[in-house]
Amino acid sequence: MAQTVKFWFDPACPFAWITSRWIREVEQVRDIKVDFEVISLGVLNEKTQDQDDPDTKATWQGARTALAVRERHGAEKVSEFYTAAGTRIHNEGYGIQRYDDALKEALKEIGVHDANEIFEESKKDTYDEGLRESTRCALELVGDDVGTPIIAIGDSAFFGPVMTRIPRGEEAGKIWDGFATLVEYPYFYELKRARSTQPEFS
Repeated sequence: MAQTVKFWFDPACPFAWITSRWIREVEQVRDIKVDFEVISLGVLNEKTQDQDDPDTKATWQGARTALAVRERHGAEKVSEFYTAAGTRIHNEGYGIQRYDDALKEALKEIGVHDANEIFEESKKDTYDEGLRESTRCALELVGDDVGTPIIAIGDSAFFGPVMTRIPRGEEAGKIWDGFATLVEYPYFYELKRARSTQPEFS
């Protein structure tokens, strides 16, 4: 039976996007099943960011949309939504100017009957308490000085891994093997170096 791995993401985060595409590769070469959960960068940065800034508003809207899909339609649909929205936001470069288009097109692509309703709700604070709760649950596992992605294997969780390329095939599996091994040790906390390359989504 496949091992369930929880993955907390915010659609706006480019590093979470790369890590999510890596772990989908891992699903093909290792016996795991990924369960996507939503964490909100809007919540994490609520006290430090200008809430009227277009980037901030877009970040909230994307996370609200993802949570609405998960709550209304389940884990499989939020995975589909993340792929559809993330491809537009990151690979196709929709950016803040076309964030609404990215979300609406993604909702249409996954075929949910209430796509228009979900999109309109994403502009309101209807799901904000749910985002705070989902974010709190993720941070309870790893501490409050991290962002996204967060990955949990059983009772152990870590922020990361952070990568600037998407490993494919067996290379993805080997990185997973190393990550899963480190997670087993309760006294292991951090392995880090400064980034010298920008994210590439291909």
